Amino acid sequence: MTQRNCKNGKEGFTKYSMTEDKHILIKNIYHMLSYAFEVLRQSNYEEVASEEFENIHDLFAAILSKGIAQQLKQGLFREYTEKQENNVILRGKLNIDGTIKNVVRHQRVVACEYDEFSSNNIFNQILKTTANILIRQPTVVEQRRFDLKKLLLFFSEIDLTEPYQIRWHQLIFHRNNQTYRMLINICYFVLSDLLLSEEKGQHKLAKFLTEQSMHRLFERFVLEYYRFHHSRVNPTAPQIKWDIDDGVIDFLPTMQTDIVLHQQGKRLVIDTKYYQKSLQVHFDSTTLHSSNLYQIFTYVKNMDTFNDGSISGMLLYAKTDEHITPDNIYSMSGNRIYVKTLDLNQPFPMIQSQLDRYLTEWEQDFLM
Repeated sequence: MTQRNCKNGKEGFTKYSMTEDKHILIKNIYHMLSYAFEVLRQSNYEEVASEEFENIHDLFAAILSKGIAQQLKQGLFREYTEKQENNVILRGKLNIDGTIKNVVRHQRVVACEYDEFSSNNIFNQILKTTANILIRQPTVVEQRRFDLKKLLLFFSEIDLTEPYQIRWHQLIFHRNNQTYRMLINICYFVLSDLLLSEEKGQHKLAKFLTEQSMHRLFERFVLEYYRFHHSRVNPTAPQIKWDIDDGVIDFLPTMQTDIVLHQQGKRLVIDTKYYQKSLQVHFDSTTLHSSNLYQIFTYVKNMDTFNDGSISGMLLYAKTDEHITPDNIYSMSGNRIYVKTLDLNQPFPMIQSQLDRYLTEWEQDFLM
């Protein structure tokens, strides 16, 4: 990871390097997170929003420290978890197989199964595991590590979990644990980019967010930005149905959009892309990724069931350090396809200006 301070006006920004050829201001990652998770715009995170961070994991540690402290005030999430143990008297339900094994071993105990209302569940285990790992990272400032250590005193009865065994897609949020959603997502960013040091058997963090993690954040940020500032265009993320004449569609892949904007019967399908390289080079020819163009064209044509050109598409790339930056508009079979780039390595008001300009450009095109 490379870090350096750059000046824009009076404000200093620390650059966070995802790779050697893509840089993002750490402050902008916080802004993106604050749109992706509305809770970060609440008053108890004001200190985090105003602070400058030298490292991405120090930022995550600050968010978790505030979030866990707030969660402790509200009370840790508790749920019924299944327990299995041997007792001299029956508790709960008898485990016949386990009891038979105890008899064979000449142990005068019965195997029991029962439900216990406990805070020692996967959600709190993920929080404890993530905080425990961040505490051991030299890139997290000492005060932040101290704050996390104090908070973990309240997690003494909660087990650690193995990061690689977490089934993230199986976690279910509901009314009783909805306040965990942002915290668990922060934990995902930390733990999904985890590296295991075989030499010492200790967890160490990657010095950057993976391309996959940043793509998830980039996609969510753009959707929530338009929802917050431009609700009039009703931003959604629907699935598109295949526009087929006949036949079985069971084996056709799902067309899940990132963002769809609506305005006066017109729609703009936005597909966000976060790559180390926005363009591909083949035989000294620089072009867009062909699969990206095929994908957005497929989305647009299947949504445009009346074939009246009311559906447009946009490939929105996060800017890289490449010399050529995609900025084009194409007319394909009666539909407009935009290819745009969003520069995340600039003060955030300029990022907002770019997103606003792309929306205005689309609106002006179909009103002409």
